[in-house]
Amino acid sequence: MSKALSGIRVIDVSRLLTGPYCSMILADLGADVVKVEVPERGDDSRTFGPFINGESGYYMTFNRNKRSITLDLRKNEGQQVFCDLIKDADVLLENFAVGTMDKWGLSYEKLKEINPRLIFASITGFGQVGPYAKRVAFDAVAQAMGGLMSLTGDPDRPPLRVGTSLGDINAGIFASNAILAALFQREKNGRGQRIDISMHDCIFAILENAIVRFTMEHNIPTRIGSGHPSVAPYNVFTASDGYVIIACANEATWQRLCQAMKRTELPNDKRFNCNQQRSINSKQLDEIINAWTATLTVAELELILQQNSVPVAPVLSIDSLVADPHLRERNMLVEVDHPLCGKITIPGNPIKMELSPDTIECSAPLLGQHTDVVLKEIGYAPAKIEYLRQNKIL
Repeated sequence: MSKALSGIRVIDVSRLLTGPYCSMILADLGADVVKVEVPERGDDSRTFGPFINGESGYYMTFNRNKRSITLDLRKNEGQQVFCDLIKDADVLLENFAVGTMDKWGLSYEKLKEINPRLIFASITGFGQVGPYAKRVAFDAVAQAMGGLMSLTGDPDRPPLRVGTSLGDINAGIFASNAILAALFQREKNGRGQRIDISMHDCIFAILENAIVRFTMEHNIPTRIGSGHPSVAPYNVFTASDGYVIIACANEATWQRLCQAMKRTELPNDKRFNCNQQRSINSKQLDEIINAWTATLTVAELELILQQNSVPVAPVLSIDSLVADPHLRERNMLVEVDHPLCGKITIPGNPIKMELSPDTIECSAPLLGQHTDVVLKEIGYAPAKIEYLRQNKIL
């Protein structure tokens, strides 16, 4: 079996997380991702822990299946090498501040003259246009200004950043979708195009029904902890030895939960006889359910509720997930060999396709590991490569 994106070459000049996460998806799907890094220093995420033998586990997680070359894009000769790389590339991915590529003479207008089929994808905090376009942004900024933090946390506590860099990762996923769509469109019209992805837009786009709750009801959505603004019961509950989440998204499931709790009178209680009433009275309902769950262990609750077809799950810690047999069977925990660190375990590829293997074939590259190989592939002689290295272009 061949991978879905075999034959597609991506030149990736992005760094940190949002761009590398996007190109990781493309690499896992079979694209040849050539990661262009700053000479000597490399991607800034190489300085993020944890470390083994000086190599960053953070970097290794998001840069598997890629090849690394070093190239100084601030220098004229480096820009010329980059243009040569672009000639036969399918995708360029960058996440520099707006205007940086233009400043280096590597604008979309110039690069599409070199390669009209090039898909030029940019990920920035606030996009290429708009009043905020020049603002500097990292994940926390996107989560705050995109509205997500206003919805995250308990009502009597300060807003919370989500416990993972969702602003970065979410934009990376949207960017990969856009690139795949552009590749598909290119098959029909033969033309590349510019892609403009904003982390701010992407967070705003996943606020679920918060926007229409405001525009339709004129109520400002706020933090409600782990509950759901429109569905009840749907929350985290305390067991005698941990926590579980119970989710009832329809009437039939609510009826089955009541049977499991041996509280068959509750569906007839006017406070709880429909989802709208349960949502209005969710605090009282959660107290009733908590009184029941607190008498049972997590395992007992899982057994009882699964037997009654009620969605239930323990709140698992990371060590539990790493030991989870289900994730291992689904190839979501993958062991790769790194030349300096030995065997390391990283998350696998969640995309499972019948005709494409989801294997991770190689660990993240060492800085500049593939510079000579890639430049030889585009016709550079060894003497030219050595000249560029001696002049600190590579």
